[in-house]
Amino acid sequence: MKSLEEAIEWVKRCPNPMPGPSEIEIRQVFEAEDFGEQFTPELKEQAERTYSQVSGNK
Repeated sequence: MKSLEEAIEWVKRCPNPMPGPSEIEIRQVFEAEDFGEQFTPELKEQAERTYSQVSGNK
């Protein structure tokens, strides 16, 4: 999503899975590139290992 407004428009089209009123929480998600130089090659390797383990691609 490029903006909060775009996220809100998506949510408005989302079907309600509950039988009554419900809430949807919109959260910002960060990408590795958002961390700049602080995302070192070592941290990148660790993140890739973790992702592989979680996704079952050991």
